[in-house]
Amino acid sequence: MKRPDYTNQIRKRIEATNAGTVFVTADFTDIAEKKTVNMALLRLAETELLKKVMFGVYFKTGVYKLVNKPVEPSPVDIAKALARNFGWTIVPCGETALHALGLSNELSSEWVYVTDGEYKEYAYKDTVIKFKKVSTKEISRVSYATAVYIQAIKALGKDNITEQTIAHLKKFLNENQKARMLEEAKPITSWVYEAIRKICIEN
Repeated sequence: MKRPDYTNQIRKRIEATNAGTVFVTADFTDIAEKKTVNMALLRLAETELLKKVMFGVYFKTGVYKLVNKPVEPSPVDIAKALARNFGWTIVPCGETALHALGLSNELSSEWVYVTDGEYKEYAYKDTVIKFKKVSTKEISRVSYATAVYIQAIKALGKDNITEQTIAHLKKFLNENQKARMLEEAKPITSWVYEAIRKICIEN
């Protein structure tokens, strides 16, 4: 009986994606067991289809044609890939949350996420990705939109929630999301909930 060509199956899946796409072992465990997947990813990195970010994390190589520079993976995509690999829920916090919602244009070398997983820190070139463990009620028991808004509001601080901020944050939510956010955020600190109420109810 012919042995399945797991490496070729994994290669085909990778080739169907865009340059810069980040992959982890867990993305291919429907094809083969983890040990076999890890070996296949290492072999594909040797062919330069993939480039290693860190152990078990790779991205598809490519070149930006307009500037003729190698494609680099997004820190956001690396963070999401790590979360997939560990089975964690993650949500941007602090300056990372503000950046995600367009409340900050500052580019940082440090990307921080709250998680229901573990305290971890990873580095790739000049970028540091940090995971901070928090109560599951802040992230796992609410929708992603609610969780990001809570973290962004906390990052701004009680005295920095302006009418302009409220108006900006309203733009990203439809009526169903607003209703869900109002319900999900009820257990949160009162001043944070007040800001969410203004976003979701007031005109």
